[in-house]
Amino acid sequence: MEPGTGEVTLLLQSWTGGDRTALDRLMPIVYRELRRVAAGKLRRERAGHTLQTTALVHEAYLRLVDQGQAKSDTRAQFFGIAANLMRQILVNHAERRRAAKRGGGNRVTLQESCALTAQQPLDMLALDQTLNKMARFDPRQSRIVELRFFGGLTEDEIADVMEISTATVQREWRTARLVLYRELAEP
Repeated sequence: MEPGTGEVTLLLQSWTGGDRTALDRLMPIVYRELRRVAAGKLRRERAGHTLQTTALVHEAYLRLVDQGQAKSDTRAQFFGIAANLMRQILVNHAERRRAAKRGGGNRVTLQESCALTAQQPLDMLALDQTLNKMARFDPRQSRIVELRFFGGLTEDEIADVMEISTATVQREWRTARLVLYRELAEP
């Protein structure tokens, strides 16, 4: 039986308040969810990707705990931070791979993210560059894409993290998908 969102939030708040044992109880719960999100992200990667789900989750976990970045008030905020870290890890991995193998790079599919009819692979670095470009003009849309694509958060969870309405998330998500499609679809 999956623990409720409230339990995760309470454990996060306890840990933020200094209760180290709360982290010990929290991590097995969020670990399963982090694995699910990471597996979803890696399914979109190119075949034969060298970064495995467990490695991605462990790297994100280490960054979350070691840097104290996991401290947040709600489950949605925690997974928003995790989404950002997973994006950074995947982009760093793609950069290292591209540097080692000229013209390489990690390719992902955006499936729903771009509303493409077929799963089109695209370069992880191109996606990162597009999100960075989007962030300069519309930081909210860029963050929504990051939370949705890299974090696997629902529209309601994104609304909670960003402190905006679900309707605003839905509207911004539709617009962001069009921008991604225009920027990333091959001619």
